[in-house]
Amino acid sequence: MTEKELKIRTKNVAISVAKLCQRLPSSRVNNTYIDQVLRSSASMGANYRAACRAKSSRDFVYKLQVVEEETDETMYFLELLAEFNEKYKADMRLIYKEAETILKIIVASVKTVQKKMTANNSRQSKS
Repeated sequence: MTEKELKIRTKNVAISVAKLCQRLPSSRVNNTYIDQVLRSSASMGANYRAACRAKSSRDFVYKLQVVEEETDETMYFLELLAEFNEKYKADMRLIYKEAETILKIIVASVKTVQKKMTANNSRQSKS
């Protein structure tokens, strides 16, 4: 997956979440969870974009780990909203699955970069 494709996918999750939230009925519980899921879903893409501008591998990993946390948080609040909005569970499930896929990509990316960093560090220490 390219950087551009992942930028699009994270943005699309935020848009899908926002469109879904606009349809949900207003209640104390919904409003609280909606606020959280809107922030975390938008933060996924914003932090991924920041990771793409990272100054070093360590910075890149750190920023991807923030994306990982925000993606997981988005999934959590979708789970909570689904419990109180049976009518919208199918829509939430689709967004959840996309977020889960993005999470897997991010986790794999973090592991790959960390492995490369470890390999580079061991090569440098042998020199």
